[in-house]
Amino acid sequence: MEIRPSPGDDETSLRIWNTVKPDQAMAPADVASYKRSVAHFGAFLAWDGDDAVGEGHCAIEAGQGLARANVNVLPHARRRGAGSALHAALADWTAEQGETVFATSVTEGDDESLAWVKRRGFAETGRESLLQLDLGSIDEPAIDPPPGIEIVTWAERPELTAGMYQVACEAYVDVPGEEARVMEPLEDWLAHDLGGSGDKPEWTFVALEGDEVVGYAKFSLTTARPDVAFHDMTGVRRAWRGRGIAGALKRAEIAWAKRNGYRTVQTMNEERNTPIRILNLRLGYTVAPGRIFLRGPVNS
Repeated sequence: MEIRPSPGDDETSLRIWNTVKPDQAMAPADVASYKRSVAHFGAFLAWDGDDAVGEGHCAIEAGQGLARANVNVLPHARRRGAGSALHAALADWTAEQGETVFATSVTEGDDESLAWVKRRGFAETGRESLLQLDLGSIDEPAIDPPPGIEIVTWAERPELTAGMYQVACEAYVDVPGEEARVMEPLEDWLAHDLGGSGDKPEWTFVALEGDEVVGYAKFSLTTARPDVAFHDMTGVRRAWRGRGIAGALKRAEIAWAKRNGYRTVQTMNEERNTPIRILNLRLGYTVAPGRIFLRGPVNS
């Protein structure tokens, strides 16, 4: 088993990722935009002769104080040291960048992978459930915003960007587990959070009270999963919460997805984020296995 850096071999890494995690499949454009959104990105491949059997990658986001690491090995090549070797390569690379903490995630129910990361000193920090809605089983919902609230698309009102950023500054840090998040300046946030291959103004919805932005919601879409529309973010400013604005934004997204031929809408909810979980269940979403989030030392 040989570990080699693979900074430019996205095709091979992506093939392994999509094989191991088909429910999180990505397209080449998604990988390219993700790499542009982070401060540093390192990648390695595990080779068994001429066959690439595993991939490991690590991303460092500006101001987060950790490195987001993933190791994936094809099923037939496991328990032969590829994962451990990839982990060691990522640890060396991450230490060179000056970071000391890894963050990663494991699919709920994947007990083998969970045990693997825990043996390397990782501890659970939170869980997200996968919630999904079968669009074929429902009629297109009415958006029905609360009195005084208007729902528009960002494409219709591109000048609302600064107001959306103010929503993000309040909403991001209120997600359980993200309390210590450091928000980037507006232009960086715009490039990294709204400038990906799956982000478009046409499927980003903004809630207005007059000309004031009080909430927004966006999809992140990928050609690798053309039937699935994924809710990436729903946020409302603190002073306007509890009035039904998030529900109206969600219904606007669901209606858009149904009109545009999607079969399923999915989202991830942190288990401690009770208000949004209740909202999604009221809208008809069902719960499926999600992800377990863990952090551990780089040098373990």
